[in-house]
Amino acid sequence: MTHDWIIPDWPAHPRVRAVSTTRTGGVSVAPYASMNPATHVGDSEAAVQENRASLAAGLQLPASPVWLQQVHGTRVVDTAATGALPEADGAWCAEPNTVCAVLTADCLPVLLSDREGRCVAAVHAGWRGLAAGVIEHAVEALPVAGDALLAWLGPAIGPKAYVVGDEVRTAFMATDAQADAAFAAHHEGGWHADLYQLARQRLASCGVDAVYGGGHCTFLEAGRFFSFRRDGVTGRMATLIWLAGE
Repeated sequence: MTHDWIIPDWPAHPRVRAVSTTRTGGVSVAPYASMNPATHVGDSEAAVQENRASLAAGLQLPASPVWLQQVHGTRVVDTAATGALPEADGAWCAEPNTVCAVLTADCLPVLLSDREGRCVAAVHAGWRGLAAGVIEHAVEALPVAGDALLAWLGPAIGPKAYVVGDEVRTAFMATDAQADAAFAAHHEGGWHADLYQLARQRLASCGVDAVYGGGHCTFLEAGRFFSFRRDGVTGRMATLIWLAGE
C-alpha cells in the first residue's frame, strides 16, 4: 500500500516526530475509503484495525497512539496520567515514545511542541472547541511558556467551503473582537469562517507566534481528505505527535 503522509514543515526539535494522515493507503471501502483509523464512524472493525496496524508499521510508531473520545470540548489530558480512551479533545506528553493523537474530518488538528523538544501536544479544534478555549487549555497544560512553543495547523475545512451561521461568529466575537477578521459575509447569508485564522488568533493570545501549516481544505480536496460536511458518513484522518527516545 502507498501511504500519503503529511509531514509538518516546521523547525521542530529533532526529537519531535509528527505526521497527519490522508484518506489514501488503507483497506476500508466506501464511504470510508480507504485509510480510516476511526472506530466510531461505522466502518468495519477489522478494516480499522488493519489500517491502524499499517499506520503503526509505516511510521514505525514506538507505541499505540493514545486515542481520545473527542466531544468538542476543552479538556486536555496528560497521557502519563490517563486511562484508555479518555473523554478529551487534546493530549500532551513529556515522556518519550508516547504518541498523542487526534482524529478529524473538517475540524482543525493543532500540534504543539516546545523548541527544546521536551513536550508535545495534539489538539482537536472544531469551532466549538476553538471558541470555548481548547487551544488555551492546551497551552496552559504544557510545562513551558507560550512563547517557547511552536504550533502546526493540520488539514481542515477552508474558508471558501466553510459557511456558518450567526451563532458561530457571535461565539467568537463574545470573547475577542478581533475574530471579526476571520469571517466574511456569504452571499446567501451566514459567514465564511476561517478556522486557520481563528486558531492563529487564539495561539497569539497565548504568546505562541511561531505558527506553521494551514492552507489545505478537506472539503474541496476530496481525493485526499475525508470531509464530514461534504460526505456525512465518512472516515477520519489522524494527526500524531510524539517524542523520540534518546
